Amino acid sequence: MTMGDKIRTARIALNLSQTELAKKAGVTERTIYSYEQLGATPRRITLQKLTEALNVTATYLLDKDEIDTQKNFDQELFLAEVRKGYGNKGEQEASEIFLRASALFAGGELDETAKDIYFQSLRKVYMASKAEASRKFSARRRVSRKKQNT
Repeated sequence: MTMGDKIRTARIALNLSQTELAKKAGVTERTIYSYEQLGATPRRITLQKLTEALNVTATYLLDKDEIDTQKNFDQELFLAEVRKGYGNKGEQEASEIFLRASALFAGGELDETAKDIYFQSLRKVYMASKAEASRKFSARRRVSRKKQNT
């Protein structure tokens, strides 16, 4: 199923018109039409708005073979939180950590509950580490900038 088909299907499942989805996602009706009918691909920020408006994940929309509308929901939510707090660089770093950690489980025998516990722990450690680094190094930067300006 194409991304346009998935957008249309999710929109109809929510009983939304193209106009209503456009308003909800903060884009024009023509933009929604171009995704559904012409196969246009949304920019990253618009993709995020669409996933929120349609209550689906980017993984679902981007992967033509994916049928689970909530695939990687927790991970996408976490990455959005990281992006909000630490910018695109932080998001990219967190994404790479998850990608590498996922490789540990390829062909492994851990059940889904054990994997969830592992990823929850990884999230907590990552966020705590980023907060600590921010606290530690941001103060030094402010002090050194003040010294440079005087």
